[in-house]
Amino acid sequence: MLEVAVIEEPAAAEASLDPMRSRLLAALTEPASAAMLAARLGLPRQKVNYHLKELERHGLVELAEERRKGNVTERVYRATAASYVISPSVLAAVSPDPTRSPDQLSARWLLALGSRLVQEVGALLTGASRARRRVASFGIDAQVRFASAADRAAFAEELAQSVATLVSRYHDESAPGGRSHRVVVGLHQIPAAPPEAEAKAGAGTEPAGAEVAAGDIAAAADEAGSTPNQEDPR
Repeated sequence: MLEVAVIEEPAAAEASLDPMRSRLLAALTEPASAAMLAARLGLPRQKVNYHLKELERHGLVELAEERRKGNVTERVYRATAASYVISPSVLAAVSPDPTRSPDQLSARWLLALGSRLVQEVGALLTGASRARRRVASFGIDAQVRFASAADRAAFAEELAQSVATLVSRYHDESAPGGRSHRVVVGLHQIPAAPPEAEAKAGAGTEPAGAEVAAGDIAAAADEAGSTPNQEDPR
């Protein structure tokens, strides 16, 4: 079973978004038959069988084993991945395109970059899986708490300069057999957690949403943007 699988087909995405099928996918992180799932989820077995066949048709579940019980063969299924991500390529012509209006200070542009990251890495994973090879990538996920908007702006400027320096040092346009890589650096505030999640966190912890994530540098790079130097007026 894969840790994460990327859904690139619209029909498969539609199948995964059905509430009952998503429940079955969650339950099938451990192998189970239609009868076992029906009993566990309190659903009619016929209905479970129908949805399992649809999930199998789209490659979201697979046959784990067949068990002979008297005159009946019990089919045991498992999910093909522990979790799934729907690629923006499913949206085809309306998927986000970060080349339309690049703006380092725009949250929507950052979202478009993230969408492209999912789409490109998803395509790499699909191809690598078919070729039985691994994808060479690299990621960083960090958190930083700024005292002021001025500190955040200074951090962003220094980060952009550092990335641009590294890119110019290692980028070789004429290298024979070289492979282009993309670097994505994101800086965004962490969304506030729901009240119930904050309650579970316990006393003495930092309030949710007060820190900022800087990261997701995916592989070595062939591009870097301009340096942001505007401050948040707040």
